[in-house]
Amino acid sequence: MPVTLDLVLDCPPDAAWEAVHAPSVFRAVSGPWTTVESLEPGGFPERWPGGEHRVRLKLLGVVPMGVQVIRLSDESRMLSDGSTERIVHDAGGPVSGPMRVVRSWHHRMAISVAPGGRTLFRDRLDVGAGFLTPVVMIGFWAFWQLRARKIKRLAPGWRTQFASRP
Repeated sequence: MPVTLDLVLDCPPDAAWEAVHAPSVFRAVSGPWTTVESLEPGGFPERWPGGEHRVRLKLLGVVPMGVQVIRLSDESRMLSDGSTERIVHDAGGPVSGPMRVVRSWHHRMAISVAPGGRTLFRDRLDVGAGFLTPVVMIGFWAFWQLRARKIKRLAPGWRTQFASRP
């Protein structure tokens, strides 16, 4: 039972690609409902490389939700029209706290070209929580709707924020 978003963002695909690798963007689109603290030595990097990254989540900055592992990997694939789609996968998931009810986690964010130099952003979350999955998915669906509004609002600024990155 997935939660999905299909958005056209007002920024170039390269900027969106960098944004989905930026802890600052992750934190911005998660808040204020969820606050995120890095548990890595030195805190959040400017850009997440592939691999594992541990974070602590709090609801409204106060209620502990537990620790989550973000396990990132990137993929590129050729589409039937000859364009390229880039996908970042997060195959981590909660490891402690109330969020631990989620036993399986796969989050994918796909970036491809949309008309006018904009970005097609496809976001899919698949989780499994046993018999609680439908209830958990209602919460994630609501969170994803708030997240979508923030992504759409922030995306135009990514054009300049991530312009100097490769």
